[in-house]
Amino acid sequence: MDDGINLMASTIEASGAEIIIKLLERQNVPMVAGIPGGSILPLYDALVYTKSPLKHILVRQEQAAGFFAQGIARSTGKPGVCFATSGPGAMNLLTAVADARADSVPLVIITGQVNTECIGTDAFQEVDTFGLSFPITKHSIMVKSPEELLTAIPEAFSLASSGRPGPVLIDVPRNIQLEKASFPRWPEPGETSRNAAWFRTPAPLYGEILDRAADLLAGAERPVILAGGGCNSPEGVSSLAKLLEAFPVPVAVTLMGLGCIPAENPLFMGMVGMHGSLTANKAVHRCDVLLALGTRFDDRAAGLTEDFCPKAKIIQIDIDAAEIDKLLPVELSIVGDLESALPVLAHMLRKNKTGNGKLSSWIEANRKAFTCERKRFPSSVKDFISSMPEQAEKEGLNPENLLITTDVGQHQMWAAQSYPVLKPRQFLTSGSLGTMGFGLPAAMGAAAVNPGKRIICLSGDGSIQMNIQELATLAENNFNVTVIVFDNGILGMIRQQQDFSFGGRHSACIYKKAPDLLKIAEAYGISTADANSPGWEKTAFEGSGPRFIRFKVPPEEDVFPFVVPGTANIKAVKQKT
Repeated sequence: MDDGINLMASTIEASGAEIIIKLLERQNVPMVAGIPGGSILPLYDALVYTKSPLKHILVRQEQAAGFFAQGIARSTGKPGVCFATSGPGAMNLLTAVADARADSVPLVIITGQVNTECIGTDAFQEVDTFGLSFPITKHSIMVKSPEELLTAIPEAFSLASSGRPGPVLIDVPRNIQLEKASFPRWPEPGETSRNAAWFRTPAPLYGEILDRAADLLAGAERPVILAGGGCNSPEGVSSLAKLLEAFPVPVAVTLMGLGCIPAENPLFMGMVGMHGSLTANKAVHRCDVLLALGTRFDDRAAGLTEDFCPKAKIIQIDIDAAEIDKLLPVELSIVGDLESALPVLAHMLRKNKTGNGKLSSWIEANRKAFTCERKRFPSSVKDFISSMPEQAEKEGLNPENLLITTDVGQHQMWAAQSYPVLKPRQFLTSGSLGTMGFGLPAAMGAAAVNPGKRIICLSGDGSIQMNIQELATLAENNFNVTVIVFDNGILGMIRQQQDFSFGGRHSACIYKKAPDLLKIAEAYGISTADANSPGWEKTAFEGSGPRFIRFKVPPEEDVFPFVVPGTANIKAVKQKT
């Protein structure tokens, strides 16, 4: 079939736009999301002209294109791809790019730019995308010739996925998209490796450090594992499971680590941090050895660092050398991937270390504490969220085929506290940047590449309105997404922090004119139901296609436990005084 490019000739001739499309195909990219504009129109034309099998999803705002690509990347581990034009298109996209950088999500972003001769002249829709993106990407590239694309595209995929993942942006002037290049053959797809990193612990020290780590763990009376986002992959989870078989210890997770260990595992103590479990926060505070896996001790997880595991010796394993000793002093460290380190550590513990006799009582005490805590903070919202797998199963859905995305706010923390996450990449949320508007487009991206699953997007009435226009994209593509909005008429997390930190003085957090969200969804042709009435489960989980569910929440309902900003995790507020 003639795809507009002569593949049989000894010399291949193709335009910059055609090169981009063909190289995306060779990377096995299933689809891209974006919106066309003047500076990227040649690329969109090449999609049609080459009869590319690459599917394009037309979103309604570029930020949604970035989060759609994140939904693909977070649920599969493979880079998501998105397009945007110059100027406002690229600017709208940058929030999603920064979000991906903060949470180590692999993306390849291709932006159009004004013609080369117009750069620096304040041309129509010109901004310095390369310069603006540089601090919020893993790498940024300004392409100056179509030939450069032959190396830039494969390298972008390799960089995005290797070592600590992240977003890579390629800015391509319009004239470069149109110019022709001649070359002898198509480059091979970029090779990726989780093992790749700029700095790694030297091989001669690797075994020695892990042996010393095994000694520390085996001699500990109160060891704890803290698992973060770097552990939240099938490979990382498998390695952690092997370690726990050899040396069972209590496990706490960060928000990004939910899924590292099944919620039903008796060693699981919940999440640490501002809205973490009392059990996890107390265990970390009291531990004498902390094994930190793929976590960077950010402020929402650690709180006041001086009161976070103050008497513990820390063993840190991370793919990124910059995270070692950054916020907390570390006794031992390995710069490398968990898939390589944890099996070796497990072998050393199984073979040579007997363990401390007090370990079993430490495990049992934490297990009992967490079991009791789960009943301690009654909440209609948490009950509703925790019952979702059971309700879905009644409608014929396997709970393992549910994938959760959230927006940011109280509903996010209720979900993190109560949804029984069973496996990695099942709970997708904006962690470090905390971006409202993430949930719906991310859910669509996850649905696009997980056709056998039902994606549940948990949102709030504040968050959903950040990207509510994407209901059109949802309906247009008939994605298997159920949007569940917790509607309390306020910015709940803002109101809660104002109550606890600002004397209850409420400023700009109450919606005086709230829309009927069910009617908005119905206007897009989406089936709706009110979760405060019987029978909502059938609408939410039965059949295929999009659904929209509203759950009314009292505006005064808070998320507990809650650590007031500026205080230690062990000083969590347990109820309103």
